[in-house]
Amino acid sequence: MDVSVGDRLIMKKSHPCGSNSFIVLRSGMDFKLKCGGCGHEVMLPRSKAEKNIKQIIKEQDNV
Repeated sequence: MDVSVGDRLIMKKSHPCGSNSFIVLRSGMDFKLKCGGCGHEVMLPRSKAEKNIKQIIKEQDNV
């Protein structure tokens, strides 16, 4: 999957705050994601994150 820093990910499961939108802060073997609702930062292994991604909104589309 082509996920890069700054992309917005729409996930299948939502964060406990109710938002299912996350911003990618770091990508590599792990993803560091920031919740679009409450701002909480989460680290996920790449394999688990990629299974849970519903849609990728690229950084240039966010402008």
